[in-house]
Amino acid sequence: MDTTSMPLTVTTEWFEDGNETIGNQFQQSTWQVALWAIAYSLIILISVTGNLTVIWIILAHRRMRTVTNYFIVNLAFSDVSMATFNTLFNFVYALHNDWYFGLGFCRFQNFFPITAMFSSIYSMAAIAVDRYMAIIHPLKPRLSSTSTRVVMGMIWAVAVLLAFPQCYYSEIRLYYQRTVCLVNWPDNYGGIHPLSYQLAVILLIYVLPLLVMLVTYSLVGRSLWGGAIPGEPSDHYHNQTTAKRKVVKMMVVVVTTFALCWLPYHIYFLLGSFIQDIYKQHYIQQVYLAIFWLAMSSTMYNPIIYCCLNQRFRAGFRQAFSWCPFIRFSEEDKTHLQHTFRITMTRSYRGDSAGAQGPGSAASRPSIGSRPLSQKDQRTPLRRHPASLKTHGAETNDASSGDLSAANEEGGLRILAAGSQSRCSMDLTGSSI
Repeated sequence: MDTTSMPLTVTTEWFEDGNETIGNQFQQSTWQVALWAIAYSLIILISVTGNLTVIWIILAHRRMRTVTNYFIVNLAFSDVSMATFNTLFNFVYALHNDWYFGLGFCRFQNFFPITAMFSSIYSMAAIAVDRYMAIIHPLKPRLSSTSTRVVMGMIWAVAVLLAFPQCYYSEIRLYYQRTVCLVNWPDNYGGIHPLSYQLAVILLIYVLPLLVMLVTYSLVGRSLWGGAIPGEPSDHYHNQTTAKRKVVKMMVVVVTTFALCWLPYHIYFLLGSFIQDIYKQHYIQQVYLAIFWLAMSSTMYNPIIYCCLNQRFRAGFRQAFSWCPFIRFSEEDKTHLQHTFRITMTRSYRGDSAGAQGPGSAASRPSIGSRPLSQKDQRTPLRRHPASLKTHGAETNDASSGDLSAANEEGGLRILAAGSQSRCSMDLTGSSI
């Protein structure tokens, strides 16, 4: 994640003909460089292409603009930035432990990866909390689009503050035939300052958010899979529950993948903080390149997960790559991405059918309770509760896709006037994404 804590800043000293020279023990053969270059190039290609496509799918289709998906945009932006600015340049540096990019980019390289990783994992934590509120406390106010932007801004602001020490103490040093980018802590590497900072970073950008997501998704899972309602559940309830389960499953896979990819990386640097001799081993460069590849590969998995587990994202990817001869963007895929708004009205009568009564009879006219509507009642339209019609910041689930749609959490608004003779209901369904 940063160039400072890399074991590759270690130099090897030996004596030859009585003269001390400093050489580079991390010079690799051509075939090793080629293999690692292919492996890291795959990360960059898949991550940049996939995450930019995810951002386009969400921003270009109104039906996809939900609170959860806005956080997914933030997550995708962090991942594509990590792949672009950190994976490539850190890989070039790790190949031969020689820094070619100057002091300014050395500071940026030690600063931005922590910022992007903080933004990534806290975007996932925000999604977990949002799902918890939507499923466990559906009647409480939800985040609006403005509040969502404020939360994302706060995430990036805290990330910048956390990464600032890395930038402030960054410097480059010149050795024999090479340049090293490092962080020159006040008490040198291995002292109290770098050790405290390393522990704080691991706690804040790994342990703490993962604990939050573990608790929230455990409670959500118990509610969705362990709860039961009395009687026979309706089709609407079953569809809503199925859709919510799909969303939760997708995000649990995303979080688990992230945690597994970054676990060896944090263990590696935590051990290095206590046992610095491991950085002097001749095999440590290959170990670091493998661990760093696994950590950076976390940026390319999310678009694949979205495409495999979510029907709307899958439709979006088909649309984005419809220019390929073997990919077909169907009418069904188009339906999943279109903004729809549907109104259905039903009327039922008790007793005799309406056809058996005259059009002017009292039984054929709408009524409230057992009293026929007065002329004033008939002229006054049904009043809609403004809170029920508000769709801004609210979400519903689509059972066919498992994604989130910006409409009422219960899947629609029902306005019912029920009486002894007639019933009129209106169901507003569909999505605004």
